Amino acid sequence: MRFGVALSSLHYFVDDLDDAGSVRHHAPRRTVFAQGDAADAVYYLQRGKIKLSLLSPRGKEAVIAILGHGDFFGEGCLAGQTARVSTAATITACSVVRIEKADMLEMLHTVPQFAELFIAHLLSRNIRIEEDLTDQLFNSSERRLARVLLLLANFGKEALPEPVIAKISQQILADMIGTTRSRVSFFMNKFRRAGYIEYNGGLGLHVHRSLLNVILHE
Repeated sequence: MRFGVALSSLHYFVDDLDDAGSVRHHAPRRTVFAQGDAADAVYYLQRGKIKLSLLSPRGKEAVIAILGHGDFFGEGCLAGQTARVSTAATITACSVVRIEKADMLEMLHTVPQFAELFIAHLLSRNIRIEEDLTDQLFNSSERRLARVLLLLANFGKEALPEPVIAKISQQILADMIGTTRSRVSFFMNKFRRAGYIEYNGGLGLHVHRSLLNVILHE
């Protein structure tokens, strides 16, 4: 692995990795790692969408995040986590970079610019988690669903918006916002009638910027 490069962004560094086998390609609905697996590497999502979920002792699944291009996951191993506390599974076809824990730690210690960018990434993730918690506590199901759809389409993120998002089941959306699949179906139909979203056949769901109206004017 090459550490002696000037880094302008996390994307530049990770996309430039050239170790044999470091980039892995996954079909949709495949497990990258499962809850309880050994935590021995950090992952970077180059392409696609990944679902992070938790399974309760009674077998109930809770979706805690949907990740997109440019997101790291599995970083708990850097803080002493020995087993995965969640499951990472692909929603769409994905390209994932696996960075061994030892390589990641070496990079954080020897490349200050990368360390600063990675810390900024983690802080941004924490802010998003706090916003998600606030959303769950104080906003309606309809407003939470609108926010999730906008986040999936990258509105409000540094990356360019992706108005057409891959097919994500209504059950996954329901698990993310803490409601039932039937309520998600009701709101999705409401958004479609209002022109906020439209289905593009097999291509996915087109999310219009006007969906912000649900958040701003509910």
